[in-house]
Amino acid sequence: MRRKETKNLAITAIFVAIFLLQTFIPNIGYIRILPTLPAITTVPLTVAVYSLIMGPIAGTFFGIFWGLARLVQAYTQPGDIVSLMLFQNFVIAVIPSVLAGLFPGLIGKLTVKKKNRFKEVSYTAAGAITSLTNTIFVILLTSLIFMGNPAQLIGHLGNFSHGTPLIKALIIALGMNGLVEAVFTAVVTPIIVTPLNKVLARLG
Repeated sequence: MRRKETKNLAITAIFVAIFLLQTFIPNIGYIRILPTLPAITTVPLTVAVYSLIMGPIAGTFFGIFWGLARLVQAYTQPGDIVSLMLFQNFVIAVIPSVLAGLFPGLIGKLTVKKKNRFKEVSYTAAGAITSLTNTIFVILLTSLIFMGNPAQLIGHLGNFSHGTPLIKALIIALGMNGLVEAVFTAVVTPIIVTPLNKVLARLG
């Protein structure tokens, strides 16, 4: 039991270190293409891999860690006005991150006894779901929170005509980033998780 706890602690420490590098070193975790819009993030890949390996509870706590880090980052070093306006809100910063950490862990738990080919497909799905969960819930929560004053945000999302619904503007402005993130995370997650699980199984 003690050996397992030590192994889990070591795995968590490694993933926390990777996450901190992604968060605070430019163009590793957050790749900025358009200076006025949120960056494309590779963090969902780290979250998906960790949650698949460690399970839904650990994944949820990692998601909380991500959300709080995103909140702190929005106050200390925001990269653009939209990220500042979105992620200085606790709900928008934390809830999508928590769910993004939970869902891949649940998928991994449900498929742990399945055949290897099925597992690889489930890892691909888990990667896509991690990224899409983050994007979709950021869009939905933002549209609800800014519902009373959409003009406060919509002017920073692009050249939208007067009266454009906020959720439509958010989908157009943030949706492409979300799709790129989802494809990247879906493709790379099984490439990392499959051999990593084999190594961890040998370690006991």
